[in-house]
Amino acid sequence: MYEHFLVPVDGSELSDRAMNSSINLAHKLGARITGFIVEPFVPPPASIGEGYQYRRVVRQHDSVVEAHAGKVLERFEELARAKGVGFTRHSTQSTDIDAAIVDAATEHHCDLIIIATHGRSTIGELLWGSHTKSLMALTKLPLLVLH
Repeated sequence: MYEHFLVPVDGSELSDRAMNSSINLAHKLGARITGFIVEPFVPPPASIGEGYQYRRVVRQHDSVVEAHAGKVLERFEELARAKGVGFTRHSTQSTDIDAAIVDAATEHHCDLIIIATHGRSTIGELLWGSHTKSLMALTKLPLLVLH
């Protein structure tokens, strides 16, 4: 069956559902989990004259997102270890969240991706998009969607 899950999280209440459900399933199946966070890059400066300021903003942003990822993944790891589930953590920055998720699943040799979805309406999808639909199109791996 499934032996290694990739579980993308972001620290939200929705990702708490993904954490808890994936840990429970991994415990039952004897599987392990790679917890994963994709953080966005800082948008480029509006003008060329902002270059020096931009470098400072990038360093500050990178520091903040690294701390956020560490905090969320540490909590996820504690929950997994408490249930006896093997856990690895991974984080990255990318402009393409969905591709980064698929790349991480491949890199870590995962055989299942578990994600939680907002279950937005058609209008919500038009406004904010759907990572779930995009992942379904991008990956050949099974995708467990929690609603």
